[in-house]
Amino acid sequence: MNGLERELRERIALDGPITVARYMSLCLAHPQHGYYMTRDPLGRAGDFTTAPEISQMFGELIGLWAAAVWQQMGAPQRVNLIELGPGRGTLMADALRAARALPAFRAALQVHLVEISPVLVARQQTTLAEAGVPVLWHADVAQVPGAQVEIVIANEFFDALPIHQYVVAQGGWRERLVGLDGEGALAFGVTADAIPVPFAPGAEGDVREVCPEAGAVVARLAQRWRGGAGALLAIDYGYARARPGDSLQALSGHAYSDVLARPGEADLTAHVDFAALATAGRAAGLAAGPLLTQAALLARLGIGARAERLAAAQPARAGEIEAACRRLAGTGEGEMGQLFKALALSSPGLPPLPGFDSADPIVASLVS
Repeated sequence: MNGLERELRERIALDGPITVARYMSLCLAHPQHGYYMTRDPLGRAGDFTTAPEISQMFGELIGLWAAAVWQQMGAPQRVNLIELGPGRGTLMADALRAARALPAFRAALQVHLVEISPVLVARQQTTLAEAGVPVLWHADVAQVPGAQVEIVIANEFFDALPIHQYVVAQGGWRERLVGLDGEGALAFGVTADAIPVPFAPGAEGDVREVCPEAGAVVARLAQRWRGGAGALLAIDYGYARARPGDSLQALSGHAYSDVLARPGEADLTAHVDFAALATAGRAAGLAAGPLLTQAALLARLGIGARAERLAAAQPARAGEIEAACRRLAGTGEGEMGQLFKALALSSPGLPPLPGFDSADPIVASLVS
């Protein structure tokens, strides 16, 4: 039994079962025992690999996307480029390198990384030590100084926000809880009484998930952009609209594990409900672009041209570059390019954002 499990058992024994959202929050962000507070989870030695770690092309195209958005916003002299959950800083490093193709954009940048993990902050500081632009760190987006123009990147951020789960049991919707079984071990249960929920009646055992914190993040961004201009690009695995099912999962050593086993030692995530995210954006006064697969977005941003250019410059790595391109933008069922989706939200008055307006690629060949 690790330290967090011991604390959870003691807390539940004293105060009663906790929600799945509370359990998820403690597992990921507990000050002493939380998963993100104690380790670098990325790469072969970690528990999972994100798109920026697969190839530099991903971050470079996102950097060019941000530059194109900045141009749409009138190329202001100052812009906040904010990344939520920036991992090792790899995406931002690649984005800033690509931005060298547009010196005026780089000159306007102030980069803000929103990160709760001290381990990952240290890694990001090393990665971005020679970024050449101002880089500041914050534990919450509310701490980022406001600017008239902001561009926000959220790659695999929303999937780690705590979810509430609701289950149909004995004919009514009940919230799923984490409590203790007869032997004192962590176990799932449900509230004793049915509770009012905004769902249609379901069959026994049906599960629905809600992530209030995702909507709250979008609302905070919309509030920041009042009187100015802002855009959010969210890329994550998830589904186009809410549907029954339990998507909560634990990853450890690049394999699925028991959600309740070794709390704080595995990554906990859930599929993102992009329809709910878009609805939250519209409710806050933002415009929502069409939902794209990651494959479609990267194709529109010119990943094919970028891969060809890289392969021509580095013939010895041509096979590796082609494989990375397929991994990021594959269109087969179950491939990353299909499983991951992309949603853009923007302040009213802006034209459709690059990649979400047509099938024409932006000029990926700008990257040297």
